[in-house]
Amino acid sequence: MNARRHAPATARNRGPILDVLKRILPDAGLVLEVASGTGEHAVHFAPALHPLIWQPSDRDPDLRASVSAWAAETGVPLPPPLDLDVTAPRWPVEDGSFGPIVAVVAINLIHIAPWDATLGLFAGADRLLGPDGIVYLYGPYRRDGEHTAPSNAAFDASLRSQNPAWGVRDMGEVADVAARHGFRLDEIVAMPANNFSLIFRRTAR
Repeated sequence: MNARRHAPATARNRGPILDVLKRILPDAGLVLEVASGTGEHAVHFAPALHPLIWQPSDRDPDLRASVSAWAAETGVPLPPPLDLDVTAPRWPVEDGSFGPIVAVVAINLIHIAPWDATLGLFAGADRLLGPDGIVYLYGPYRRDGEHTAPSNAAFDASLRSQNPAWGVRDMGEVADVAARHGFRLDEIVAMPANNFSLIFRRTAR
């Protein structure tokens, strides 16, 4: 049985996301991808961003198997995906054996997860990242409490009907959480299909 899973949106968004990542990420170090999902992003980004190390992770064992299967299928030398839950008080990359971690990336995570995932994401990034650390988020967002497109409003309603704890998050509310952990919302990049890239950087301490 083939463990590879497929997310149709990946083929549409991976190019624009990679363009942003190439511009904002440093040249070396480890990038931790939280909630890697199928692994299709990981196998696309890793070779394009070399010599950066792309470290995938997911708390779902079936999705971790999909990441490994995509790596095997494509021949991309990805590190084994980590079992990582963003809400955990300690992440498996905190043992010091992974070298300098320069960025935390989460694509299409925080709207398909309880708000605790956003809180845990920035708490973990705060523990991991140094003075030049970057947190990159991609997905749909509200701005100043308003949806940016009717399709996003419909998507938000659909998410909340599946789970009341899910939903399209407001940029300002996410930025407030980030600020409490020492990150500022440095850049907002409009992306295709009414999505956004949010780039957070460490504030001076």
